[in-house]
Amino acid sequence: MIPQVKLRSGQQMPCIGLGTFGSDRYGPLAVAQAVRLAIRLGYRLIDCASVYGNEAEVGSVLAEARNSGVSREELFITSKVWNDSHTPADVLLSCARTLKDLRLDELDLYLIHWPFRNFHPRGAAPDYHNPDAGPYRHEQYMETWYQMERLQQAGLVRQIGTSNMTIRKMQSLLRDCRIMPSANEMELHPTLQQPELFSFCVEHGIQPIGFSPLGSPARPERDRTPQDIVDMEHPIVQEIARRHMLHPAQVCLKWAVRRGQVPIPFSVKEGQLKANLDAITGDPLSDAEMSELATVDSGNR
Repeated sequence: MIPQVKLRSGQQMPCIGLGTFGSDRYGPLAVAQAVRLAIRLGYRLIDCASVYGNEAEVGSVLAEARNSGVSREELFITSKVWNDSHTPADVLLSCARTLKDLRLDELDLYLIHWPFRNFHPRGAAPDYHNPDAGPYRHEQYMETWYQMERLQQAGLVRQIGTSNMTIRKMQSLLRDCRIMPSANEMELHPTLQQPELFSFCVEHGIQPIGFSPLGSPARPERDRTPQDIVDMEHPIVQEIARRHMLHPAQVCLKWAVRRGQVPIPFSVKEGQLKANLDAITGDPLSDAEMSELATVDSGNR
């Protein structure tokens, strides 16, 4: 049984999920197959987004799961409004499209993917610059947020939340919102622990969700610095893994769950999906090991 965390509304959320950001590398059908395997293994939280380009394929698997006996109430489905749909008219249309693609009447959690209206068209070159890009403007963000609130009030989403935010942006949102965010999704792993933002979320009853919970070992060399150490390569992570006879990836996930964040790792391999699940249902890391892992934080994305 996967442990649960309680959100602001009282709804329970599984403490580990499956991310679905992977179509650019594996293709939508491979991501859908990963969702199928994950649900069969016991995963119930699926983290989606319209920009991932695979919600229709994932929706077919979700319908298949319900037809085979997994009730809608067992599943916790997250999605996100993309940067090109921040205008008030587009937020509702984006949510409606996601619901249609995922074959759902209601999302459990809907996030604003990024706090900016900037976006890159699909297939854009790495050095592409959107000529309409602009800085963060709080008034614009709140226009989007108020539409998110309307979605919740209309019963299309159970809860709303944020993603890729900073403390200052969160402070402004909390000051002006009518409905508080239930969760904030952000990059969280041992070498990027974001302790200040993490603590801010916890103190305000906002559940931290951690993407890239194993770090980003596949990111391009141009985005690395000579000082970068991938989480699973870190000597402390490897030593703790050796003590417990675990894979270093499992140590990263144990750290995440013990800390109180919800990790959403992604894999298309059944063995890795099962190992990730085993990591969070087995014995937790000790206080001493959590203290050791606190020293791994280097602030590197």
